[in-house]
Amino acid sequence: MTTQSNPSAWQPGVTGGGTLPSGPGGRTAAPSGDGHGPPAGPPTVTIGAFADYPTAQRVVDHLADNRFPVERAAIVGTDLTLVETVLGRMTTARAALVGAGTGAWIGLFIGLLFGIFTVGNWVAVILAGLVIGALWGAVFGAVAHAMTGGQRDFTSASSLRANRYAVTVEADVADQARQLLARLNLGGRAPRTAG
Repeated sequence: MTTQSNPSAWQPGVTGGGTLPSGPGGRTAAPSGDGHGPPAGPPTVTIGAFADYPTAQRVVDHLADNRFPVERAAIVGTDLTLVETVLGRMTTARAALVGAGTGAWIGLFIGLLFGIFTVGNWVAVILAGLVIGALWGAVFGAVAHAMTGGQRDFTSASSLRANRYAVTVEADVADQARQLLARLNLGGRAPRTAG
C-alpha cells in the first residue's frame, strides 16, 4: 500500500514550504530563524570583567554619565553560586509568632475594608480584624510547623552570587564604550577585556 505525501502539509523536522497544524488560537506561523527559540538579538562584545558587582555597576554608570546608549549594555554575572544563609532556629513558638505577624496584616486589611462601611465605631472593627487575624495566623503557623515533623527546623534566605561580572555592549558601539572605559579610574583595578 502506498501513501501519497501532501507537499503542503506540515511535516516535523522539515523547514520551509509546509504549513503548521492549527492550534486552539487558529493557524500559527512558522518560527523565525533556526526554529530554536526567539532571536538572541544583536551580537555583543565584553568590554570588561570585574570581581564584584559594584565595580561593574560603576562602569555602566560612567557610560551613562557620558551619554553612551546604556540600553545597549548589560551586566552579566557568570559562575553563579546559590548561597542559603541560615538565619536561625525555627521552633513551634517562633512559627506561631511569624504566623501571627502575617495573620495580623491580613486581619488589618480585612478590618480596614469592613471599617470603611461601618456606621458605628470603625476603630473597634479594625482592631477586631487585627486581633482575629493574628490569632488565626498563630494557629496556622504553629500547626504548619508541627506538621513538618521536625524537618527543616531553621529559617534561611537564599541568594544568587556570581564570581565574575562582565559588562557587555552591542558590537557596533563597542569601540565607543572602550574609549569611555579607558577614561574611568577604577582605583588601580584594570578590567579584564575579551578580544
